[in-house]
Amino acid sequence: MAIGWKGVFPAVTTQVREDLTLDLADTQRVVDELIRDGVTGIIALGTVGENNSLDYDEKVAVLSAIVEVVKGRVPVITGVSEYDTRRAVRYAQAAEKAGADGLMLLPPMVYVPKPDELVAHFRGVAERTALPIMLYNNPPAYRTVIDRYVLEQLVPVENIVAVKESAPDTRRFTDFRNDLGDRYVLFAGLDDVALEGLYLGAQGWVSGLTNAFPKESVELVAAFERGDHAKAIEIYRWFMPLLHLDAEHDLVQSIKLAEQVMGRGSERVLPPRYVLTGERRAEVIAMVERAAATRPTLSLPAAA
Repeated sequence: MAIGWKGVFPAVTTQVREDLTLDLADTQRVVDELIRDGVTGIIALGTVGENNSLDYDEKVAVLSAIVEVVKGRVPVITGVSEYDTRRAVRYAQAAEKAGADGLMLLPPMVYVPKPDELVAHFRGVAERTALPIMLYNNPPAYRTVIDRYVLEQLVPVENIVAVKESAPDTRRFTDFRNDLGDRYVLFAGLDDVALEGLYLGAQGWVSGLTNAFPKESVELVAAFERGDHAKAIEIYRWFMPLLHLDAEHDLVQSIKLAEQVMGRGSERVLPPRYVLTGERRAEVIAMVERAAATRPTLSLPAAA
């Protein structure tokens, strides 16, 4: 499937049973419901999908299950989050065979590469797959910056086509455009600066809290795209207390708990994470319940 590279791409959760084995059927249910609620694409096995808590075979199993349930309705992009280039190439090639439509490629985990090493890592993966690639820039989480130099070196690599920008500094969207024009499609990747990213040139949003409130997320972007800025800002302000969760250290637990409160998934997470407890759990539940009770009015889709 050709990827349109615009709209709302939730970074979906990986569902697990009480014994912490993978629940592929429930993962499929969660993904299917998101598609029915109007999301534009699916990000499988991102940070929210607990990529680095899974082994290779589990990753392939989760991705294959998601591809199976999506059935080509929207593009499926999978996170490639590995310790080194060899592992990243191995998974990227497996993802291609499993039917993924694209890759979201992260810097190497643990080791912080120098700029030329980072370029070599990205190029090394891209040259060994035909899939289009979105690079994932998240300096606070991964201590690596995909800067102008790195992107300039990668301009000739044709299947590196997009950048998910998750730095909290929204000036980077403008700098990307000024420095590189439209060479790369930009996606907002941090929920609580998503609308700012759209105003500054992002064409889409890779979102965490969409898992709990997909219709509102889709309408936020749709309102922006049709020029209804009052509605976009209304939804964004309503959503903001929850969107801040995406920038916290416990974002995975918070998002999965929000899913559970909204009847969409389970709060269970894989070690070393542990479900939220005490005051933090009560705080997140109260935030989600407050949001659910004050949901903005959404536009109905036009009749077919």
